[in-house]
Amino acid sequence: MPARTGAQYLAGLREQPREVHLAGQRVADVTTFPGLAGGAKSVAALYDMQHDPALRDQMTYSSETTGEQVGLSFLTPRSKEDLARRRVMMSHWAHTSYGMMGRTPDFLNVSIMAMAAAGDYFGRNRPEFKTNIINYFQYIRENDLTLTHTLVNLQRNRRPAAAGTTISTDAALAVVRETGAGIVVRGPRVLATLGPLSDEIAVYPVRNSQLANAEDAGRYAFAFAIPCGAPGLKFLCRESFDLGRSTFDHPLGSRFEEMDAIVFFDDVLVPWERVFLYRDVELANGLSYATNQYFHSGHQVVTKNVAKGEFVLGLAALMVRTLGSESIPHVHALMAELIEGLETMKALLLAAEAGAALDQWGVMCPARAPVSVARNLFIRLYPRMAEIIQLLGSSSLMALPAEADLDGPLAEQIEQYLDTDTATARERVQLFHLAWDLACSAFGARQVLYERYFQGDWTRNATILYNNYDTAPLAQQVREFLARS
Repeated sequence: MPARTGAQYLAGLREQPREVHLAGQRVADVTTFPGLAGGAKSVAALYDMQHDPALRDQMTYSSETTGEQVGLSFLTPRSKEDLARRRVMMSHWAHTSYGMMGRTPDFLNVSIMAMAAAGDYFGRNRPEFKTNIINYFQYIRENDLTLTHTLVNLQRNRRPAAAGTTISTDAALAVVRETGAGIVVRGPRVLATLGPLSDEIAVYPVRNSQLANAEDAGRYAFAFAIPCGAPGLKFLCRESFDLGRSTFDHPLGSRFEEMDAIVFFDDVLVPWERVFLYRDVELANGLSYATNQYFHSGHQVVTKNVAKGEFVLGLAALMVRTLGSESIPHVHALMAELIEGLETMKALLLAAEAGAALDQWGVMCPARAPVSVARNLFIRLYPRMAEIIQLLGSSSLMALPAEADLDGPLAEQIEQYLDTDTATARERVQLFHLAWDLACSAFGARQVLYERYFQGDWTRNATILYNNYDTAPLAQQVREFLARS
């Protein structure tokens, strides 16, 4: 199957039964269930863009295997031009949700691409694992599948001895036995964003937690992918932030609920052909950096961050204009913060492409430092962006009648008193419902939490950046200066 349509994506979800639980109920059909249907519809819209005549050449390319048109996020970049071409495609998807859906299918498409291109890395573990990862990448590319993933093991406590830099194994996903058919895994993992709305789930080692070379550490050292409907696989959703309200009252939550889930693996069989790495602690610990998976997924992430920053700045500009606060100095300072954050993200994205180089696998890899800096910086930038929306909106974020009120008994009073010099009452109320949903609602709070943590713990990221950034040439400059007579 070449690049899918939205209808084909939704049909695929319905055709693969999976065990999903939401609000105490077993979900029969994720494409129609309240709280999930809106997100499914938004993902379907992304797939439909691949068949838009005006965008088709920017969304798809000819498959290396079949010659059919497949999603451009699967492209293995061999040049800087390829990276730019892929970024244009990812930008189209990011701007469709305005950065509010962080785990659109391109996020894991580029990750699996990087792993497959580095097939020799997996082959060091077992020769067949190289074949497995390459075959799997071709499978998801030619079938245009949507993937979720889980990276984090649950912890019973966060005492230093339990958290530290090693995985706490008392509540960790582990291999419980091997069979002729594959490995059997048991335990929980978090956090499968888009899990209920995905075709497959990928499981591989987390970048920020390292396995120690203990005697039984191999039980926790693995990478694999299986269908979301695999027997024994269960998704437990958090509360949905799509409240079933109109797109007027909750314009973001009603459309872009991508859902996060705990995943329980109850003796799930992973066939050997779906295993990419097993029982090699050193390879598990080094996977993300050695394959450059982290930097290709980071390319997608920073592209998404630019779209999100643009949307927040555009919203802020409309709020300022609507309230007539353009001449207030502290408003200028707040708007300047948003501009600075956006322009920094854009510059780092372009720097990552300009400094790209072929890696040892023959893949054009975005420059590591700009990607890492952009990902780390956005952890602090986005919560501040949401706070600035709150500061700019102030009481207007609270004085919000619902859509139904605009035609209710007090419609005349609303129309008379809630308009401004530049907006009707309806326009003002609609705009500030959007601002509320971005910065104050449960959906908006989840966005802040997501941006704080989905890229990893900030202090650990800082340590990784520090340890991998080559400061020696810069220090030498200082030494040379000090040595001048």
